[in-house]
Amino acid sequence: MCKDCNYTIHGAQHHFGWDNSLAPALRAEPGSTIRFNCHDSSAGQLGPSSTVADVVALDFGKINPVSGPIFVEGAKPGDVLKVTLDSFAPQPHAGKGFGWTANIPGFGLLADQFTEAALNVWSYDPASMAPALWGKSARVPLKPFAGTIGVAPAEKGLHSVVPPRRVGGNLDIRDLTAGVTLYLPVEVEGALFSVGDTHAAQGDGEVCGTAIESPMDVVLTLDLVKNTALKTPRFTTPGPVTRHLDAKGYEATTGIGPDLMSGARDAVTGMVDLLCAQQGISAVDAYMLCSVCGDLRVSEIVDMPNWVVSFYFPRCVFE
Repeated sequence: MCKDCNYTIHGAQHHFGWDNSLAPALRAEPGSTIRFNCHDSSAGQLGPSSTVADVVALDFGKINPVSGPIFVEGAKPGDVLKVTLDSFAPQPHAGKGFGWTANIPGFGLLADQFTEAALNVWSYDPASMAPALWGKSARVPLKPFAGTIGVAPAEKGLHSVVPPRRVGGNLDIRDLTAGVTLYLPVEVEGALFSVGDTHAAQGDGEVCGTAIESPMDVVLTLDLVKNTALKTPRFTTPGPVTRHLDAKGYEATTGIGPDLMSGARDAVTGMVDLLCAQQGISAVDAYMLCSVCGDLRVSEIVDMPNWVVSFYFPRCVFE
C-alpha cells in the first residue's frame, strides 16, 4: 500500500489512445501523490502461460493501455506539468514478477530480417528485483520504468498511443525511473495526464519493439509550473543512469554511413551476429536480448558525409 498516496487509479480506469475529450478518471489538486495500477503493453493479452500463438493473435486495438486521465486543477495551456516519479512495484503473479518480450512480425528496427513471431516469458523476484534469467546463461539487470507517460494533445479526436509526441506519450526512455522528475508541456485545460506500458527493463532504442513488458503499480506526484514555455518533454535524473550495467564493460558494434537509420540497423545487425557467434544463441534470441538490455547510441553526427551509430551490449549479462 502507498501510505502517502492521495488517490489510487485502478486497472479498470484506463484508455487506448490520446483524446482530449475523455472524461477524467480523477480531478486532483497540484501536489497530489497518486498510485496507478498499470497494465502491461498487451493489456493482459499475454500472460505467464502464453505461447508464440498468442503473439500472432494479439489485438492491436488493445495495445499500450494508459491509466487515467487525471485532470490537474489549475493546469492551463502554456503551463508545465511536473511529474515526480516516486516508485515502481511489480504486480506479482503467484508471488513472482511477470514480464514478456516478443518479436512481433512487422514491428521493430529489423522487422525485415525477423519475420516470424517469438516470445520469451520472464519470471523475477519482485522484492529483490534481482537480475532476471534468460535461459540458462543470461541474467538481465532490472530497472523498472513507464514506457508511456504524457498528457493530452490540443488537437481534437482520437490519436494513436504508439508514436511519441511533443506532449510525451510512448517515449520508451529507460531512464524515466524512480527518482526522476519529468516535465511535460500542457496543451489542454487540466493537462489530462496518463501513464502505463510499464517495463521491468529496456535498452536504449528498444530495438525489437518490446522490452520486458511487465504490469506494475506506479506512484508519482503531479505538480504545476505556471506560465513556462516548453516545446517537448525534458527530465532530470538524481544520479548516474547506467551503473546497473557498467560493472563488466561492454561489447560494441558500429554502423557507419550517411543515413542514421541505416547505421542503426547495421550496428544492431552486427551485435546480433556477434552474440550468436560468442554465446551460441539463436538470432531472434540475440535480437530480443539487445532490445531489453543493449543501448543504441549516436556516437558522431558532425563529420559529414558519414555518421557513426554504436550498439553497446553489457557483458555482465553473460558473465
